[in-house]
Amino acid sequence: MAAANEKSAATLSLDLDDLWAYLRTRGDRRWQDYPSYLDRAVPRMLRLFKSLNLTITVFVVGRDAEIPRNQDLLSTILNAGHELASHSYEHSVDFHRATAETVNDELERTESAIQVIGGPRPIGFRGPSFRLSETIIETLIQREYRYDASTFPTFAGPLARAYYRAKNPTLGPDRERVRDLFGSFRDGRRPLKPYRWSVGDTSICELPVTTFPLFRMPIHLTYINFLADHSPLLARVYFRSALACCRMFGTTPSLLLHAADFIGSNDDDCPQFLPGMKRSSEEKIAFLHNILLCYAGNFGVTALGSFVENEVSNTELKVLSVSSLH
Repeated sequence: MAAANEKSAATLSLDLDDLWAYLRTRGDRRWQDYPSYLDRAVPRMLRLFKSLNLTITVFVVGRDAEIPRNQDLLSTILNAGHELASHSYEHSVDFHRATAETVNDELERTESAIQVIGGPRPIGFRGPSFRLSETIIETLIQREYRYDASTFPTFAGPLARAYYRAKNPTLGPDRERVRDLFGSFRDGRRPLKPYRWSVGDTSICELPVTTFPLFRMPIHLTYINFLADHSPLLARVYFRSALACCRMFGTTPSLLLHAADFIGSNDDDCPQFLPGMKRSSEEKIAFLHNILLCYAGNFGVTALGSFVENEVSNTELKVLSVSSLH
């Protein structure tokens, strides 16, 4: 617990999903050329975090880390002091249905790719599309990961999936791949506070992506940015209300961004099919600056790995059996 003159802890992370990953999810075959906007998103995000003196966790897709054009770029994230964690190798939205062999292979390849660019072997993982499986947890423990950050305790997942499918009627055979996109209603009953998944005598820390206490609606910064497309004032009020509710219920906020939050309508290859793309990149970044300034003003914001090491390692957490994922 924080002392009276200290801020309560909070965490911040960013999923470095590239343009090709979104095109792949929606069944657009252009993904096979691996189009990218990381050369614009990464410098913009690093400038923002430096201006706010924030150190965060960046979840990297292994294939992106293997592409030569990205390697110097990703090294700048490390050189700025941020943590690199694993976001799988292929960013397949059905990764939670993968075999143990595939899960192990993807984790190993991503670890190797991060180490090649100069990073330490990652200790954290987030699954694509906030999906998780018993196989993934067991493999993470076997590979000595310290934490997982894949769970998203919201009731809004199926509604978001229905909206996504309605907006992408040409998915064709890829509709099967996205059948579990964004999770199920039962995800809304999962804990908001950090806990541990147990497998036999071993366990791993779970750091859920925080949702609005009581209501379980999304409050991550990509969603706030989407709200700001319609009303920046409403987005700010909603965010501040969520933070106040977190303090009231003693919930440690763990919020996230996406690389696409730094791409706007003025970018040549702006993915208009993604939410939050009605404003320019300058408008979006200025808005995020104010939102993150509010966040850092209310909480002591750290990377997930640092939080696990400094705040969680000696704390007794609730334990859930991994079998409850069924």
